[in-house]
Amino acid sequence: MPTLAIKGGEKTCNVEWPTWPIWDDRERQGLMAVLESGKWWYGDQVRAFEEKYAAFQGARYGVTATSGTTILEATLTALGIGPGDEVIVPPYTFVATASAVLRNGAIPIFADIQAHTLCIDPDDVARKITPRTKAIIPVHLGGYVADMDRLCEIAGAHHLCVVEDACHSWGSQWKGKGTGALGNGGVFSFQMSKNITSGEGGIMLTDDEGLADECRSFTNVGRHKDGAWYQHFKVGSNLRLTEFQAALLLAQLSRLEAHTLKRQANAEIITQGLRDLPGIIPIENDPRITRRGYHFYSFRLDLNQLGVTRDRFVEALTAEGVPAVVGYTTPLYKNPVFESMSADPDFRPYLGDRVDYRQVQCPTCEQICADTCWIFHTILLADEPAMHQVVAAVHKVCENVSELR
Repeated sequence: MPTLAIKGGEKTCNVEWPTWPIWDDRERQGLMAVLESGKWWYGDQVRAFEEKYAAFQGARYGVTATSGTTILEATLTALGIGPGDEVIVPPYTFVATASAVLRNGAIPIFADIQAHTLCIDPDDVARKITPRTKAIIPVHLGGYVADMDRLCEIAGAHHLCVVEDACHSWGSQWKGKGTGALGNGGVFSFQMSKNITSGEGGIMLTDDEGLADECRSFTNVGRHKDGAWYQHFKVGSNLRLTEFQAALLLAQLSRLEAHTLKRQANAEIITQGLRDLPGIIPIENDPRITRRGYHFYSFRLDLNQLGVTRDRFVEALTAEGVPAVVGYTTPLYKNPVFESMSADPDFRPYLGDRVDYRQVQCPTCEQICADTCWIFHTILLADEPAMHQVVAAVHKVCENVSELR
């Protein structure tokens, strides 16, 4: 058998992978048009992007902001989430999913994830509901859509809000409808690594006009759409997107559908190639996900069968020419911010006896943090032969895994 590249053998992939961000004259012309117009601030370009992106995802309204984090904070504020409220979140996500809850004075309650989706487990959500629960924030991890049928059913039975963290799911659809307006509303990020980017930025989508108006008011220093310029009706913030960012996003949006379909097709090639490989567990698609906007391709390792750590496996796969990463290595509740919060005597009265993050256990998430690999979305924009090289590289590492022990 061939020697692994990490041990001096020839690497499997000799592909010049696509770089990110991708841009062309559409971005250049859009930026120059804004520059030369002299209208750089929150105007026609922002409105055009909000309308077009909402339509792309099948939502009625879009409200932009400076980042995915700030628009999530604004959305929770617009829904009336505040001090003493509990919001159920998954622990396998970026910190902003939970920190936005804390920034609003509410308490994040962690529900475990599902091993076959990497998304929040509706059964554990149901177990974590208390009289103080006000909302659920499912995360569409890597573009995989959480079980929105079950989550909305649970939320409806308990009169809870559902706010989608859709910051990985541009283009994803659940039963033909785009993420973002499957619950009360959903938020997207346009940070530099995202599948559509303006460096930073975010948007909230919803079918609820009242929620859109409340969110707009908060992001626009408390103004009201029918009020005078210097009338401020609420305590808001200044989270407005610029015309330059909107021009970039309009150009990026023009190629998002084609990119989404290409990523989806290439991901299916990888899944087919890995499906029967001992030691590898692909994340299979749910048929209700009618389009999957991959932010990354993920698969799990059977560590007992392979006999090596995930980090060692990823090191070997990267040496073969596949730029894989380990993803989230720690559940959010094990981050210092949450552990120190639970130990801080000044903060304990705020948490009360409801939660001690040092005692939280989500066994599935902890296992996923140890055995899951990611391949970022840029790899999925390469050509079909490159996908077969990815598959060959994973096979090579698995078949020669004894060299890593």
